[in-house]
Amino acid sequence: MPATEIRESFDERFSLVYEELRRLAANVLRNEQHARLTPTTLVHEAWLKLAHSPGVADTTPLHFKRIAAYAMRQVLVEAARRRHALRRRDGELLVTFDESLPGISPLADPREILALDSALQVLSRIAPRQAKLVEARFFGGLELSELAEMLEISESTVSREWRTARAWLALEIKRSLSGLSDSTCPA
Repeated sequence: MPATEIRESFDERFSLVYEELRRLAANVLRNEQHARLTPTTLVHEAWLKLAHSPGVADTTPLHFKRIAAYAMRQVLVEAARRRHALRRRDGELLVTFDESLPGISPLADPREILALDSALQVLSRIAPRQAKLVEARFFGGLELSELAEMLEISESTVSREWRTARAWLALEIKRSLSGLSDSTCPA
């Protein structure tokens, strides 16, 4: 397929989920206090990351959402790293994140976003399916039924793994923020 057709296919796929991605970004950024990163900016930054991946346009809509969620996670982590560096320099907190899913407290500090990213990296090594589930649910806002379809498992398994992963991540983030480092398998 020529590059222009690939690009058109990608643009079409992205436009189909654009409003949903903006809604999800708005949920993640709901309590932003300093307007440095808006939902539109987050979605556009994710689009820039995805635009150079030719195979993304050929995925299913559900898989595309998961990939977009991963791209938004990368944007948030990069922003948190920049804020954390600024915070160490001058003590200013630029953005506050709020997470509306039960079981994981609001992420108000860049260190918490970085701790979540680090914990997700560990989780992806010890329980890859749980890491995909958390990423798609937390950053992509996918419902349990969508996750079950995406991962090709039952909703009860998704629910069980979601609870397990949330509990493990909460503990891992707490350990990371307190300076402890004992990762054990969540499964």
